[in-house]
This record gives sequence, structure tokens and C-alpha cells, in this order.
Amino acid sequence: MLPLSIAVIPWGILAGSTAIQAGLSLMQAAGMSALVFAGAAQLVSLSMLNAGVSAAAIAITVFFITSQHYIYALHLRKDAASLPVLQRLLLGFLLTDELYATAMLQQQRPYRYLLGAGLSFYLSWQLFSWIGIYLARKVPDLHAFHLDFSIAAVFLVMGVMQLQSRAAIAGGISAALMSVLFTELHMHAGILLAGLCGMAVAAICDKAGEKA
Repeated sequence: MLPLSIAVIPWGILAGSTAIQAGLSLMQAAGMSALVFAGAAQLVSLSMLNAGVSAAAIAITVFFITSQHYIYALHLRKDAASLPVLQRLLLGFLLTDELYATAMLQQQRPYRYLLGAGLSFYLSWQLFSWIGIYLARKVPDLHAFHLDFSIAAVFLVMGVMQLQSRAAIAGGISAALMSVLFTELHMHAGILLAGLCGMAVAAICDKAGEKA
């Protein structure tokens, strides 16, 4: 989890500072990072709040933004099915893209492993969010430093961590090439289509490897 915790430093700072710039008090900004614990959801909901969007619209948007967590939970269900309810709820709260990526690196995923990985990332996020909250009160415009690039950096780190087979490498390269192509063609859904192409290539390569 350490590389992901380092990569998320600018993202956490951005989330904390954005909360202050959106008009939240110090305790409201800290509480949002502590209770929501979803970087993309925080940033999107804060931007919508600034635009005067209704709470219902924000809730629906956040629901779809974080919907991939249902897939993560289904994938980890076998590892958590025998745990008590409170432990399952705790893992559900700590479940992020980063925890899922780390969990997929292991064949066996006991509760202590998932809890340690998730909790360490949670504490890192809180620390960096607090730094962002502090800096927002000291530095006039943190957005000028383009900290939002850290979002791409975090997912790049997670992607590299998953490149452990020929099928995964082929899928990653295909997705990268197609994203460049679709961007040049000015396709609005280019990134989504590139991801689907990458998954298709990885699936084909995986099936071919099984038959070989």
C-alpha cells in the first residue's frame, strides 16, 4: 500500500483544500474526508455543491461514480462471507480502488491483511487531507499547482501493479494505444471504449493461453 499512499499525497491535499474553498468549515472539511473516504466522490460533490446543484443530484452522481465498489465487494465476498457483521461493515467502509488493487495481488486475503491495508491507506488519506485543509488557509490558490494530476498518477500505479501476466500486459498496452487514438479522433466516450478494448484483448489473450 505504500506506493499508493505516496502517490495519493497531492490528491488528498487537493480534496482537503477544495473542501475549504467550497465554503466548508474546518471541522466539516475534516469530517467529509473522515466519513466519505472516496476521493473522486469528494471532489465531484464539492464542485457540484459550488455550482448550486441539489443534494439529491449530488447523491445520485456519487452513487454512479462509486458503483465499481459493488463489483469489488462481490469479488471479495468469499474472503469476507464468514466474518462477523461488524468486521464486514468495517471492510466495506475501507474498500477503495487502492485496497482492491492490493488485495488482488494476494492469493489468500485474510481479515487482518485487508484491515491492515485498508486502515493504513485510510490514515494516510486523513493525514494528507488535513494538510490540504491547512494549506488552503495559508496558500491562496492551490489549484494553480495542478494537483489533480495525482488522480491519474494513482490509477497508473495501480495499473502497473496489476501487470503480472502476458494477457494483462497486452490489455494494458491495447487500452493505452486505443485511448490515444480515440482522443485524437475527439471521441467523447474514448476512454471508456479504450478500456473495453483493453479488457477484450486481455480476455482473448487469456483464453488463448489456456488453450495453448
